[in-house]
Amino acid sequence: MLTVQQWLLQAATSLHPLLSTGPVPVDARQEARRMLQELSGWSATQLVLRASDELPAELEATLTAALTRRLAGEPLAYILGYWYFWDFQLKVAPCTLIPRPDTETLVRQALELALPTQARVLDLGTGTGAIALALAKEKPDWQLTGLDLQPEAVALARHNGQQLQLANCRFSQSDWFTAVAGQQFELIVSNPPYIDETDPHLNQGDVSFEPRSALVAAQTGLADIQQIIQGSCSHLTSGGWLWLEHGYQQADSVQQLLKQAGFSQVASVRDYGDQWRISGGQLA
Repeated sequence: MLTVQQWLLQAATSLHPLLSTGPVPVDARQEARRMLQELSGWSATQLVLRASDELPAELEATLTAALTRRLAGEPLAYILGYWYFWDFQLKVAPCTLIPRPDTETLVRQALELALPTQARVLDLGTGTGAIALALAKEKPDWQLTGLDLQPEAVALARHNGQQLQLANCRFSQSDWFTAVAGQQFELIVSNPPYIDETDPHLNQGDVSFEPRSALVAAQTGLADIQQIIQGSCSHLTSGGWLWLEHGYQQADSVQQLLKQAGFSQVASVRDYGDQWRISGGQLA
């Protein structure tokens, strides 16, 4: 039987080759601790206090199975079946992207806008519903609509909304704007596909397990962004806002597309890693 400390050491050693490469290297020790905490339900303090204790046989078997999947490259979020965003937990599945902390930049920016008390907000490509649900939670009077092309993602987002008991957020299947034809919103947000199909990062790390349809876009990653910008012009109220997540090298291109479409007050905002992550503007 392994002690808690012995398992952590062995797991971190095994994980290091997998996690030390890729676009964003991960600390193998932190990953091992997180896996143990999530699967045991122990707090960080309990983890320290139990360091010399032997792992219960059932927990060790669960950890072994999870570690085997992780060493094959499968993201920890998919192994657990849930992940964290904003200040809540979301169910996740391979049909959608895993919510990432940098996307919270989009939520923070939306909350800083001077919108009507009962603003109508549209989240395009909602996936797990992370962005829409965070906004719905913070602004109970806003009316959120989340759209996604994949029916499995819509079902997942609805489940997450029900778990969080947020009545001001609804989800529907749609190819971008088709399900909201004729409707207008004070704010449109989106984390669309924006990775170039030739980007080598698509075959590295967690991204290699995520659905390509939610990651890759034509025209060096800008095709869907351009389509959303053009479509937003007829779905925003006068003075409405559009904010989009994009790649760290795409801010200038996205700003140019926004200006060409008639948006004013165009700007970009950096994420937690100090990379340009979102851009947006106001419809004149």
